[in-house]
Amino acid sequence: MASPTDIRKGKVINYNGIPHLVLEMLHRTQGRQAGFVQSTLRNLHSNSTTTTKFRSTDSVEILTTDTQRLEYSYNDREGCHFLHPETFEDTILDESFVADARKFLSEGNIYEILFVEERAVQIQLPSSVELEVVEAPPAVRGDTSGAALKPVTVKTGLVVQTPLFIVVGDSIRVSTADNSYLGRV
Repeated sequence: MASPTDIRKGKVINYNGIPHLVLEMLHRTQGRQAGFVQSTLRNLHSNSTTTTKFRSTDSVEILTTDTQRLEYSYNDREGCHFLHPETFEDTILDESFVADARKFLSEGNIYEILFVEERAVQIQLPSSVELEVVEAPPAVRGDTSGAALKPVTVKTGLVVQTPLFIVVGDSIRVSTADNSYLGRV
């Protein structure tokens, strides 16, 4: 067990029996009173965020973590298969675990996966990904009064609003934060 002053941003701690990622940490003292550590934590199971105070007399458990860069290979009934680029070891992640990130997973791309005590807890997506357009309605010329957009479907099933010139077969860059179109590749 460690002291609350050992908590650092980016570390994973065991809080109420659940691993939490430390987003922010601030050590405070108030006059003659004992100091405390105020931290913002993200629950790695539910992705909810909470702000917590730890007194200097408390103890916290800092968990061992490992971030691996794995290449997404394919998906089948067992789950999503990720391949280690150097050892070629296959890591299978359950479909329910990948659920939110699934719309940004493209075969051949490398993703960072956070492991806490050898168990995958989070897929860390890049800020943007390149995806291939598989369905795009034809653009109607003269149908605009400003910046016109049309919905296109990419290979992962995600629907993105893009400019009218995007056609089937184009590769586009999509923001993972808000599913917005960033440009053609």
